[in-house]
Amino acid sequence: MLALLYDVHGNLPALESVLADAAQAGATRFVLGGDYALFGPWPAETVERLRKLDATWIRGNGERWTASPWEAPDDEVVQGAISANRAELGDSVVEELAALPEEHVEEGVRYCHGSPQSDVRSFFPEPADDEAELLSGVHEERLVFGHTHLQFRRRSRVGGIELVNPGSVGMPFDGDPRAGYALVGADGEVELRRVGYDSAGSAAAVRERFPDFGEVVARRIEQAAFAV
Repeated sequence: MLALLYDVHGNLPALESVLADAAQAGATRFVLGGDYALFGPWPAETVERLRKLDATWIRGNGERWTASPWEAPDDEVVQGAISANRAELGDSVVEELAALPEEHVEEGVRYCHGSPQSDVRSFFPEPADDEAELLSGVHEERLVFGHTHLQFRRRSRVGGIELVNPGSVGMPFDGDPRAGYALVGADGEVELRRVGYDSAGSAAAVRERFPDFGEVVARRIEQAAFAV
């Protein structure tokens, strides 16, 4: 069984809860969809935990921004988180994560972070006007992505492609603070799952460890929404 883990964002307790749930369900392999460390209270520890998995890694915008801060928004919270993330991970890990591939294709499924066109433009539970553009050149029957932190699956009107967002492990934005991920069974069917964890503890930790930007991130974890 395959587990799909996206947008962990340095939230180690959320990750551990998901890994325990996945192990109980029989998952032995993982696809890791980017945004592993940035913004979270335990960036380095989270990356080290992920290294222990039998996993395929792809790059998210968080890894790109951390290596190239000038490509990220000129925003106090974002730039403060990037500076802290670089210091926690160290140059070699930052460069290693930034060099990960943007996409992975396996058994008729394409995996990316935001979309095949961009790591910061993605899909939503309801179709948007740019969906055909974002799916341009996709010939696989299923596309797995993250970035928006909104867990859902649906069929696109563009070629009938199945769109799957496993949800965010570390920072959901759909009003449900439980960690989100997905399982793929031997029959290829996708199961979206949620796992409870001590989200209040993670929020408190980011406030304490990174006071320059931690308050905003803590509210996002607590509210399971893109709070500012």
